[in-house]
Amino acid sequence: MIITTTHSVEGHQIAEYEGIVVGEAILGANLLRDLFAGITDIIGGRSGAYEQALGKARETALDEMADRARDMGADAVVGVDLDYEVMNDMLMVSASGTAVRLG
Repeated sequence: MIITTTHSVEGHQIAEYEGIVVGEAILGANLLRDLFAGITDIIGGRSGAYEQALGKARETALDEMADRARDMGADAVVGVDLDYEVMNDMLMVSASGTAVRLG
């Protein structure tokens, strides 16, 4: 499955648009609370544990989006956008794009 932020896939033509696909992942309240509580501890540095958690959430959202595109018969997802939202003490990572069949 090709996943790209561009609106085309170099070397391929888009034969058919299958529709919009979305994948989400939510990080629980404890992680977010710990992140903000420990912000003074990581100023000027990086927190590997939180970067790993965010990376896993992003990967989960992208995988879920790709699975939905695959279920629609798509070969690729173009125009992918990643969004991060805080909702009720939880962090949501959302990936969206357009599922397409390549020609």
